[in-house]
Amino acid sequence: SAIVGVLVALSIISLVLSLVRVEDVMLPPTVKYGMVFDAGSSHTSLFVYEWDSDKENDTGVVSQTLSCDVQGQGISSYANNPPEAGNSLRECLDKALQVIPAEKQRDVPAYLGATAGMRLLREQNSSATEQVLAEVTKTMQEYPVAFKGARILTGEEEGAYGWITINYLLDSFTKYSPKAHTWLRPEAANIYGALDLGGASTQITFMPEGSVLSQDEASEFTLYGYSYNIYTHSYLCYGQNEMLKRLAKELIVSSPSTRVHHPCYPKGYNETVSLSSFHASPCTDGSDPRLPLGDSIVTLEGRGNASDCLAALRKLFNSSACGQSQDCTFDGVYQPPLRGQFIAFSAFYYNFKFLNLTKGQPLAVVREAIEGLCARSWEDLSSSYPKENPERLPKYCANANYILTLLLDAYKFNETSWNNIFFQMKVGSADVGWTLGYMLNLTNMVPPEAPARLKGHRPSLWAAAITFIILTLVLGLAALLL
Repeated sequence: SAIVGVLVALSIISLVLSLVRVEDVMLPPTVKYGMVFDAGSSHTSLFVYEWDSDKENDTGVVSQTLSCDVQGQGISSYANNPPEAGNSLRECLDKALQVIPAEKQRDVPAYLGATAGMRLLREQNSSATEQVLAEVTKTMQEYPVAFKGARILTGEEEGAYGWITINYLLDSFTKYSPKAHTWLRPEAANIYGALDLGGASTQITFMPEGSVLSQDEASEFTLYGYSYNIYTHSYLCYGQNEMLKRLAKELIVSSPSTRVHHPCYPKGYNETVSLSSFHASPCTDGSDPRLPLGDSIVTLEGRGNASDCLAALRKLFNSSACGQSQDCTFDGVYQPPLRGQFIAFSAFYYNFKFLNLTKGQPLAVVREAIEGLCARSWEDLSSSYPKENPERLPKYCANANYILTLLLDAYKFNETSWNNIFFQMKVGSADVGWTLGYMLNLTNMVPPEAPARLKGHRPSLWAAAITFIILTLVLGLAALLL
């Protein structure tokens, strides 16, 4: 009879466990943080991100907690004074520690990625490059964070990580389905291309119709269980600041004089440049025999002519290197046919924001607005925009015309595909750029496999089941003894 009692008890236990409903575990989330410095050619920015730990390596829902612009120029400008490159980061690091709880700070992964400015410095002076990276590393290691290193990104990495950021923020890879209680790939997923314009380089990244024929421009990612073959290329020396230097050099060598007309600068605006600055930059080819020797000063006099400005900018692109090839942009660089919609950010966005051209206006409206801007005198512009940076204000005509030339003549957008370009700098509260994609990749927050649901029993039901088991075993033992 005792054995029968024990068997009955075990049967009841099995029945109860079978009735305990399995459902999603709802554990209290623990917030984690990460930070990335974007050390660009003209300035450095710090971004702090946060996410729930129960999403880690599952969905990785990340939000931006802080963005901080470092005072001064990019870290490459400190080649002659490397310690100041590290010191320049301190103000933003202090602000970051104010938003991250003290008990979590030592677990915060922190990264610094340098882009085209440091790539150029490495070509000029590899020793100074290493010293600058050593100094920023030294500063970062003084702070109570898990510093993971400072490194120079390749142009292709910069383009690819920007592409990941955009599509991650726009839910192109995966989207939560409340009905299914899981993460699913959106039907007919719309994968966006990325257009990035910085001070020293520009990047284009998109997923072409077929495979990428040139391995130099091909990158492959497996994200959330799906493979993506993307085309990405970075053009060093085609960022807006280096473009302005190259344009000034071409104007000077084509009209050797101490006073040279500049078609892209507004009438009444003059800028003086030293010939030695052209000899120092890899982008302006200091060995060019057309460039006068010495350290003489040349004055660039604004003429404010949009058509002449466009004509001068087009000369910066070597379109003849492509011959008759259709899969080619300029300088002989391979590019498959454009596909899909694109997000244009960084300097693409900021220049068009000044002209109020980020709302998807037709190309004819864009051209008209740029022509109107170029026709305005420096006196008119400076009085109309007293709060605008006086160093940036006279460059908008040149920058806007350069964007048109780059997108239309070089990348091969046309009147129709122009409507597929969206100029924006944020998605929700997060900035668009390579930093988020970089952190997601290094922290393994975007898994290669599709997210799986975490299953378990409800804690309350588990407690009831365990209590029942104990009582049943006690009763069974009592029956056996009797």
